[in-house]
Amino acid sequence: MEKGTQQAARPAWKKLLQSVGMQKLIVFLALIAIYVFFSIASEPFRSKETLVSIFDASYYIGFMAIGVTFVIITGGIDLSIGTLTICTALIGGTLHDTYGWPIGLCLLAVLAVGLFFGLLNGLMVSVLRLPSFIATLGTMMVTRGLGSIITKTQSVTYPLASDVDGWYRTFFRSPDNFPTGIVLLLVLAVIMAIVLNKTRPGRYILSLGSNREATRLSGVNVVKWECLAYVISGGFAALAGIAYAATYSTLMPGTGNGFELDAIAGVVIGGTSLAGGVGSVAGTLLGVFIMSTLKVGLPFIDLQPHYQLFITGLVLIAAVYIDVRNSRKRT
Repeated sequence: MEKGTQQAARPAWKKLLQSVGMQKLIVFLALIAIYVFFSIASEPFRSKETLVSIFDASYYIGFMAIGVTFVIITGGIDLSIGTLTICTALIGGTLHDTYGWPIGLCLLAVLAVGLFFGLLNGLMVSVLRLPSFIATLGTMMVTRGLGSIITKTQSVTYPLASDVDGWYRTFFRSPDNFPTGIVLLLVLAVIMAIVLNKTRPGRYILSLGSNREATRLSGVNVVKWECLAYVISGGFAALAGIAYAATYSTLMPGTGNGFELDAIAGVVIGGTSLAGGVGSVAGTLLGVFIMSTLKVGLPFIDLQPHYQLFITGLVLIAAVYIDVRNSRKRT
């Protein structure tokens, strides 16, 4: 009887493992292992402030990563999200500091700029058929220069939480220092996971990455849905700009270059295939938390920031290798 019960239970475990996904499970266990390692190696790491710092480092990278997940699933890439994040935040801050716009309108302007550049990227890739690498590389340079032009290379400050217009910061940090931004990040991640897996646009975006030509021949407007993926990426880059402005008091023009690498690394570590057609928002979020934990934890064991780049590179190479192996198995 006991043997029969074990045999009956085995398919349920296999079904659960299949629904969660082996790579997401591995990434989740890796996240726990990294956190435990830093906790053992450094006693100061085991504090509430450290956990808050990990969340703070997750917000803007997390938003960028959620958006670019949709682009990578189509088989494309968006290199502009890092500089676009800072560019949108610089524009919003300039509108507030120089022109006296209320912060609510400034945040709407931030979102509008992000959506505009996302649409521009989408049109260049889907209509003009430019390689996504080249198109978004150009946009990366444009947005980096635009932020400096608009601010005249001067730093930009956003209202503090104690100011009248500082209410937006409570979306990311409550007055009692609770990281409310993690709630916003998780809510938006759930919404976008539903969009990707349970709606027609999400299914079309997934099918674009699997086989663009077959999707086109089946009557799907591939230009429309591919363009939508880049619009989503641009919109979430703008949200990342708001999160960055809410987390840090001063923004410097000419920065943001390199943020996209952290976001893309999180996406790939989370199991989204660079070949397209395979990916999940949940996996992306796990990958982002690994990146944030490494970023915050390494200084606690007396390693300088450049070690983070080295270790992140190794992790990314391992993730891409696993992706390539899985792609070969699927084919």
